[in-house]
Amino acid sequence: MHPAFSVIFLTTLLGAGQGLFLALYTAQVYAAFGLLPEQDPVRFHALGAVLALVLLGLGLFSSFFHLGRPERAWRSAARWRTSWLSREILVLPALMAAIAAWAAIHYSGFDPLLFTFRETYAVSLSLAVGAIGTLLAFALYLCTGMIYACIKQLQEWATPLTVVNYTLFGLASGFLLAAAFAGWSGTGLADFFGGWAIIATVVVFFTRAASLVRNARLKHKSTLQTAIGVRHAQIVQKAQGAMGGSFNTREFFHGASKRKYAFVKWVFLVLVFPLPLLLASAGLGSGRTGLWLAAFLIQYLGLLAERWFFFAQANHPQNLYYQTV
Repeated sequence: MHPAFSVIFLTTLLGAGQGLFLALYTAQVYAAFGLLPEQDPVRFHALGAVLALVLLGLGLFSSFFHLGRPERAWRSAARWRTSWLSREILVLPALMAAIAAWAAIHYSGFDPLLFTFRETYAVSLSLAVGAIGTLLAFALYLCTGMIYACIKQLQEWATPLTVVNYTLFGLASGFLLAAAFAGWSGTGLADFFGGWAIIATVVVFFTRAASLVRNARLKHKSTLQTAIGVRHAQIVQKAQGAMGGSFNTREFFHGASKRKYAFVKWVFLVLVFPLPLLLASAGLGSGRTGLWLAAFLIQYLGLLAERWFFFAQANHPQNLYYQTV
């Protein structure tokens, strides 16, 4: 498939924004159970939530560049009963509204107690709203991943690993950004977020490697015979039926050379995994915010390459017919 940079930025920015919010809410939950100290509601929770909203907003903005008729974007939510894309479009603004409400509660200081759990743990309004946001964040990961995993004819995508990798990549980048943000705000939680980011990065290394191995061993169900509906034993294609290119030849194949294709693969493998892990490991206990920020930026650049490779690796069956081009 042809990788669209608008979708590449959409999926990576959304993933990081969701991961950042989940990191911030994790810190609040830990503090509610007495496992971490309470943080400044304005400088940490509210400001961090605004940063997450900025990432989500940029991702949403980038998606409009992928639409042929942006003024009709609202129609894409009409098929929510059967379309994962429509569900994503509905869940995303709901998540942004939940994060905005969570930020407003922390900023205003209006956080009434709702009930106590086992007469020990207090559940406030912000905890309840954050729990709703958490469910929406994971629902958005599911919707985004299933947009591609549900396409059965694209066998490289049609696997549960697609959803798993989208989720884990978002958590890894979001927690790395949370570590950098915690270091900047002086909360002392950089090592906490960084430790979880390292775990997520290690886990997604194995799941992404599993998808690479799986796709390398794929035996495609489609053949030249099934692609054009002719069952003759020997078929030789002489032309594609047109002198120039077409939508099919532009949008269903990446058009890159084999060297570039392999190069991008190794770029994302290096930038997403070993370099951020080395920087994050060096950042643990160092108190150096720059290491966490560098780890996030390098991993995000790697995620851009990873997402390009993810789209380019999908081999649409129609390419069997247009292989002459």
